[in-house]
Order: sequence, then structure tokens, then C-alpha cells
Amino acid sequence: MPQEQPPRPEPLDPPMVPIAVIGLIVWAVVGLVLLIFRGWLTEHGHQNWLWTCLAGFLWGFPGLAVMMRHDANRRRRHEAAGRG
Repeated sequence: MPQEQPPRPEPLDPPMVPIAVIGLIVWAVVGLVLLIFRGWLTEHGHQNWLWTCLAGFLWGFPGLAVMMRHDANRRRRHEAAGRG
């Protein structure tokens, strides 16, 4: 006799815009902190760390746009399901 499966929990569907904004802020803060140590980074061959922070920050904007679209669709799904 097969055992009954417990009901599956609903998948998490958190708002994503705050996560994208936090990512943008983190890249910006780390980049600004590394800017203080620019001389040290250059001397030790790590100036690419600044470019990495800049790239992370700039790529965060398309990511933010995608997450804004995701959250709009999320709101529509919740309204259609009556979850407000």
C-alpha cells in the first residue's frame, strides 16, 4: 500500500526589487571603498577589482529592470489568485 505524500508547500515568491537594489548598493559601496585603496590595488596588480565593481553595479540596472517586471507579474498573479 503506497503511503500518502504530504502536500507540497507553495514555492516562495518574494518581491525581487529589494534584492536587486541591495545588490546595486553593495557593488557601489564596495567599489567606493576600493577606490580609497586605488594606489595599493594598482601596486599589487588588482586594479581589475575596481572594474569588477563597476561592471557589477552597471549590470545591476538591467537586472533591476527584469526584477521590476517580475514583481509586476507577481502582483498580477497574486491578484488573480485572490491573495492581494
